[in-house]
Amino acid sequence: MAKREDIRRERDAEEFITKLVHVNRVTKVVKGGRTMRFAALLLVGDGKGRVGVGIGKAAEIPEAINKATQAAKRAMIKAPIVGTTIPHEIVGTFGRGSVLLMPAEEGTGVIAGGPVRAVLEVAGIKDIRTKSLGSSNPINCVKATIEALKGLRTVEEVASLRGKSVEDLQA
Repeated sequence: MAKREDIRRERDAEEFITKLVHVNRVTKVVKGGRTMRFAALLLVGDGKGRVGVGIGKAAEIPEAINKATQAAKRAMIKAPIVGTTIPHEIVGTFGRGSVLLMPAEEGTGVIAGGPVRAVLEVAGIKDIRTKSLGSSNPINCVKATIEALKGLRTVEEVASLRGKSVEDLQA
């Protein structure tokens, strides 16, 4: 039984890209002194459009990272990618943080700041321009980027929702 679990873990490790975005140390003052706990913000993706974000909290950093990894794998979404960029411009919002994602021509690269860049690289988006608006909190930036990716639609999806052909929409 243990061998099967080890094989499954190895396969998951090969299949997904994980990126630790931020570790937050939280101190709770109690009667006996201060207790330290950690919150880890982690991204998991396959580099082909699937990406998930997870937050894990624990007394030790490795434990928090493991919890975050499991949460991220459970919360994976599929982002549509057209070539090496996104299909259209979109704004994602979470809390007081907003992220503007704009498609870019091939060869532009990922023009984004810290947490937003991590999400896009794990998702496998190669060419994009972004602007982070509002909060610079890593959790808000990452979750706003995920919300923006959730809202993306391809031409085919929009055409099927409206009951029209792709040619009718492009005309």
